[in-house]
Amino acid sequence: MEVLGSEDLEETNYSLLDSLQLFALAMLLDQIQFRHESDGWSREEFQELQNINTTANISKQGTQNTAAVQAGVEKNLNITQPVVGPKNNVFEDEKNDPSLSTTIANDKLLDGLLVSSFDEASCTSRYQSYLYRKASPHKPSKYLISKLRNYERLHQSCGPYTKSYNETMRKGAKLSKNDVGKECKYLVWTATDGLGNRMITLVAAFLYAILTDRVLLVRFDVDMFDLFCEPFPDSSWLLPKNSPYWKDLQQFETRESLFMNNKENRSHELLPPVIFLNLMHTHVGHTDLFHCDQSQDLLHKIPVLIIWSNQYFVPSLFMISSFEQELSKMFPNKDTIFYHLGRYLFHPSNEAWELIRNFYEAHLTKADERIGLQIRVFNTQQTPHQIILNEIVACAHQNKLLPEFELQNSATFPLEKQTSKAVLVVSLYSKYGEKLKTMYQTNTSSSRQVIKVYQPSHEERQNSSDSMHNIKAWTEIYLLSLCDALVTSPMSTFGYVAHSLGGLKPWILQTLYGKTVPDPPCQRAKYMEPCFHFPPKYDCRANSTVDFTSLFNHIEHCEDVSGGLKVVNTYD
Repeated sequence: MEVLGSEDLEETNYSLLDSLQLFALAMLLDQIQFRHESDGWSREEFQELQNINTTANISKQGTQNTAAVQAGVEKNLNITQPVVGPKNNVFEDEKNDPSLSTTIANDKLLDGLLVSSFDEASCTSRYQSYLYRKASPHKPSKYLISKLRNYERLHQSCGPYTKSYNETMRKGAKLSKNDVGKECKYLVWTATDGLGNRMITLVAAFLYAILTDRVLLVRFDVDMFDLFCEPFPDSSWLLPKNSPYWKDLQQFETRESLFMNNKENRSHELLPPVIFLNLMHTHVGHTDLFHCDQSQDLLHKIPVLIIWSNQYFVPSLFMISSFEQELSKMFPNKDTIFYHLGRYLFHPSNEAWELIRNFYEAHLTKADERIGLQIRVFNTQQTPHQIILNEIVACAHQNKLLPEFELQNSATFPLEKQTSKAVLVVSLYSKYGEKLKTMYQTNTSSSRQVIKVYQPSHEERQNSSDSMHNIKAWTEIYLLSLCDALVTSPMSTFGYVAHSLGGLKPWILQTLYGKTVPDPPCQRAKYMEPCFHFPPKYDCRANSTVDFTSLFNHIEHCEDVSGGLKVVNTYD
């Protein structure tokens, strides 16, 4: 008879626990599917799913500490620390020099941007991402940090399944005049277009929520669930499926009917409880009044705003006089808005983080320099792939990002004196990575550098409604943000997110017309902020069209979109 030792018993118990957890998860998913098809999730189901998901994530991390369980979530976990990234000796350094612990803690929490109250196992990227980045020269202001802490408290008080939330959701579109001016007001974000557009609008919506003391809730469908960790402590930013604001949005009054039909002077008794804000590029122009002070005064009285946009409308917030002082105090360096808020909001889920970390360790970590090439082709019929590749190579060579080729083979340099560059190619199409790799394999570079080219995926077409497509896109955005230098495509929100998260000023390719590569092929961005492609043109005070760069010295036209606007630093 075989006798089991203590280690065998522990392993057997752990396997049984795994089986029970998986069985419970399967049963719950069946129940949730039924609820989803009827009237959404209850609070108890939502909390139970969170607990089981947390336990499942812990199991995936290989944690086998089941000693203490509180509210269905395992505590006192032994998480294996990674030995990776640009700072891969950080743990040994801390042991040898205890004075480094404060610096490491600051890096880990992004200089106070984040709080330490999250369970690390539920989101490993939140406290490991600093290992993959150089120390940031862009520090968040103390005022921004205080505003984030205030927002977190508001979200905990008013978020999903709190008393105020339940009351608001129960009444839905039937909120009365007595609900106007209550402590808890909401901004509901709705997804549209590709992941880049979604992320830039999420940052803009979050900033607007902070400025207007609203709770940001997001309508994430299955194509967005597995991308990000929860950003706010002790609460969720997910709008539950049983909310009335998951239903047909056509039932709600629009901002046009509120702003354009002479309703600015309506009394509280006549104000609608919910407004649908369409800030899509097709609705921005001469008739757009969102950035007007009178409009904001009116919107402030509405309990629930539902926002739908594919634009980075942050520059329009700087046009609103009531926001100017707050924005200046939060962001003394105005071109760090997305950089700080994006790093606060967007932490890769454990599934996405595993993909990011594995690719980085396998291909990028040992390189002396990492160059990212982000290639977005809006019309494959109009511009041949080879012309686009020629433009990319010309840009990289002219700006010394990649070495040029020797016309004749030169002598082989000693291996110990060679440096290496890893080139990360991100595109829907495989041709770019394959051709660039072939170019450096078959030609000798004019320097002593070893060039290796990697392309993580090539989906061939955009499919933003597919969850795996979006996970790959998010993985590649994040990998680009870890590079030392970037070349990006014009008008690409995908590229905007990558360079803004990385705190980088990319080389932006010129728009191609025909089959001739422009000279110069690219230009360096002066600032890190994304571009607002279709800004308003109406001056509310003067009642006329205007170029807002003539009114605000911290707003300029974009390098890649002549009519677009971006926020800039005034002291550069």
